[in-house]
Amino acid sequence: MISGEPAGPGRATEPAVPVPVVAVAELRGRVGGGWIGALSLANLAVFLGFFTPIQILLPLQLERLDAAHKADLLSWVTGVGALVAMLVNPLAGAVSDRTTSRFGRRRPWIVLGALLGAGGLLYTAGRHSLPGVIVGWALAQAGLNVMLAGVTTPVVDQVPVGQRAVVSGWTGISQSLGLVAGAGLVTVLGGGVLAGYGGTAIAVVVLGLPFVLFCRDPVLPPAARAPFGLRTLAAGYWVSPRRYPDFGWAFLTRLLINLGNAIGTLYLLYYLTDAVHYPSPDSGVLVLTAVYTAAALLTAIPAGAISDRTGRRRALVVFSCVVMAAAALLLALFHSWPVTIVAAFVLGAGYGIYLAVDQALVTQVLPVAADHAKDLGIINIANSGPQVLAPALAAPVVSHLGGYGGLYALTAVVTLLAAPLVHRIRGVA
Repeated sequence: MISGEPAGPGRATEPAVPVPVVAVAELRGRVGGGWIGALSLANLAVFLGFFTPIQILLPLQLERLDAAHKADLLSWVTGVGALVAMLVNPLAGAVSDRTTSRFGRRRPWIVLGALLGAGGLLYTAGRHSLPGVIVGWALAQAGLNVMLAGVTTPVVDQVPVGQRAVVSGWTGISQSLGLVAGAGLVTVLGGGVLAGYGGTAIAVVVLGLPFVLFCRDPVLPPAARAPFGLRTLAAGYWVSPRRYPDFGWAFLTRLLINLGNAIGTLYLLYYLTDAVHYPSPDSGVLVLTAVYTAAALLTAIPAGAISDRTGRRRALVVFSCVVMAAAALLLALFHSWPVTIVAAFVLGAGYGIYLAVDQALVTQVLPVAADHAKDLGIINIANSGPQVLAPALAAPVVSHLGGYGGLYALTAVVTLLAAPLVHRIRGVA
């Protein structure tokens, strides 16, 4: 087990696994501002690639294909993309954990993932049929999830436990910035769907370069590489919640929180169009994401600093659940533009706390030191899985069970369900 991550109640003692000495050495010192900034830009690249199509480009593209069935089409595309993400991310993490390149374990896959993701985005841009859009988005998701496996694990590889919430706050802000940067990119380019995809593809590659070019990535000696084979990789998709209960509860908590978030954001453009009747919905998305991001900026770093200083994670995650549920209830009860802005601010404030603290919490419940990227890939299924579940839950609610009011009431309920589960995690305060 890596130094600085003592076993606690709920954490099983795993067999001794050889860990690269250089990786252990990295954990003894705090990382600097340049390293944090470069990693944050790489995270921004990934989430810009994820969110710009989901929030703006795919809805616009699919509305042109079939305006009457746009919600159903979006559900199909995002659902297939999420399934690809669930398969690719743990696999890419497992391969990354076993990479012995002289350039490090993570950087080669960041580059490969960025190029594949950008290629998938460009392919999607030129499709004029549902099957073509599905194939393109699946390719983009595959590449972006390879890149995601590379940019999430350095926090565990190189950041000491007492600094992880602050660093996770900065990388979490990048996730929020991905929303507003994507909306701003599409608006500034002003060339519609095609230009939006092109600009996003370029940004994915360019923003990932500083970390790849200027930040050292610990090299894994061949002698320390964990077993590698198809059977090992396949078995890696299962982490026993009985043996590692803290990991299981962390996974379930994140699944519920992200399911609530996915239900609430999937139809945001359509919500502004059909419920709020905002005259320029795409511009409205830009305003809301800017407000959301500003609120996340205000809360993520302070929450991370408090969490690192006190060593407490769970109470802050519970508080963030309550705040995000309150924002969803505002959207459920009041379909007006001013209330929507307030809700965006409240949601951003809650999500900023959650991003910083929960990611730090997760890094402390990973089961086996040699499989950090793979296990983070399993955790990331709790991010992508809701993209499959959300359309199945949201579409019937919007159509038959209360419309958008019912949709955001469901968002609040699902988010609140996560709060008591956080306290089942015993090995983290």
